[in-house]
Amino acid sequence: MRALIQRVKRGGVKTAGAHVTTGRGLVVLLGVGAGDSEADSDFLAEKTANLRIFPNAEGKFDHSLLDVKGEALVVSQFTLYGDASRGRRPDFAGAARPEEAARLYERFLAALRAKGVPVKTGVFAADMEVEIINDGPVTIWLDSRENKRQAGI
Repeated sequence: MRALIQRVKRGGVKTAGAHVTTGRGLVVLLGVGAGDSEADSDFLAEKTANLRIFPNAEGKFDHSLLDVKGEALVVSQFTLYGDASRGRRPDFAGAARPEEAARLYERFLAALRAKGVPVKTGVFAADMEVEIINDGPVTIWLDSRENKRQAGI
């Protein structure tokens, strides 16, 4: 599972029938890969909620989303699994099938909420316009398989 996390002053997502906005916090573009599991979802939710990328009084990254009582806007993003290493058209074979991706996406949302994070979302598999007012800018790339391997999990 992959997450592109951006610290934001505000964010939003528009679909055909809805416009959702969020204040200070994170916009999380979340991709589910083939072979990802509940453990990947839980791991990334834990990492996202506790990632210390908000500044303390001295400007040092020392606070998490939970510490600053921020919100998360989570948007499904299968294109995070796009492989453009050959040719000019990305190959998305590394992305999970939509049914499995939806299930693990929902699990990620539930895990974040269970940690006390206010979560807003886009619409899974819909065309969306995503608005990001980056704060910093601060952008962090997380990959559950890579991060778990480095942590010895």
